[in-house]
Amino acid sequence: MIAEKSRHAVSTDRIEKTVEIRAPRSRVWRAISDVKEFATWFGVKLDGAFVEGTTVRGHPVSEGYKHMRLDLEIQKVQPERYFSYRWHPYPADPKVDYTTEPTTLVEFTLEEVEGGTLVTIVESGFDRIPLARRAEAFRMNDGGWARQAQNLAKHVA
Repeated sequence: MIAEKSRHAVSTDRIEKTVEIRAPRSRVWRAISDVKEFATWFGVKLDGAFVEGTTVRGHPVSEGYKHMRLDLEIQKVQPERYFSYRWHPYPADPKVDYTTEPTTLVEFTLEEVEGGTLVTIVESGFDRIPLARRAEAFRMNDGGWARQAQNLAKHVA
């Protein structure tokens, strides 16, 4: 069973989603920290492994998004508890070099709860994104994280 909670703070800088997954923390951790499993539920093709201090590159596999380039700069890997990376949110325009922009921080925190695992997904740092695209990046990622939380839960089930 999936129980999703979505908290919307009055913030333009931070997205936070929580999802309670009826699976052991070790199973949820594997889905988040193993690059092949992550790629499956997240809908991306990625090259590399999630190792602190490395960058994993790839692109979405969904029609309409395949042109996007994703660079995940792996920040922290704390087994079965915390995983984080930095990236450029919603890099939609293939003509733009997003590497000159600030990144946002994506964090997954896992907590054991009765009957499963509570996953909190936070993406922060939108206030540093250029004003011309900040609102659209926030809007797209807010909706995206709601879908991805469900994708993760379905993948693990």
